[in-house]
Amino acid sequence: MTPRVLPEPVAAADRVHRVVPVPMGEVTLVGDGHRLEGLYWPDHTPAPDRERFGPRDDEAFPEAVRQLGEYFDGTRRTFDLDLAPRGTDFQRLVWDELARIPFGQVRTYGEVAEAIGRPTAVRAVGAANSRNPLSIVVPCHRVVSASGQAHGYAGTVENKEWLLRHEGVDLPG
Repeated sequence: MTPRVLPEPVAAADRVHRVVPVPMGEVTLVGDGHRLEGLYWPDHTPAPDRERFGPRDDEAFPEAVRQLGEYFDGTRRTFDLDLAPRGTDFQRLVWDELARIPFGQVRTYGEVAEAIGRPTAVRAVGAANSRNPLSIVVPCHRVVSASGQAHGYAGTVENKEWLLRHEGVDLPG
């Protein structure tokens, strides 16, 4: 099962956030308490506007918290959540493709461009990948360079490499 991207965005008045511990530190979940609009690292790049996260709610997103725990425990390989990311049509097309990359596998930016029917849009795919607001759940960490190197991750390359090793991916070098 892949996450469900819903067409309607989360209204600003409904937005809340929850900080969740993960093996590499913590992440912040943002949305309406059920639908996820974002999953951000403390040093996320590009930096989100944290003032738009809404009030903290330590009871929000119980299903997302459960599924993240299962992912890090090694008992979950896919996420089954309602998502409401904000992005362009092209970004959402790329993010939908990222959600299809299986646990423990990687794709190059070129392979993602081919899969969405835009084989010459490799740089645009890279840009959309870097703007993915739902790290881990929409697995942009599974996209690597043509040489197989892990680079360019919103939550640091070290975290990207940790996630890939967690999934059993052998990285070069």
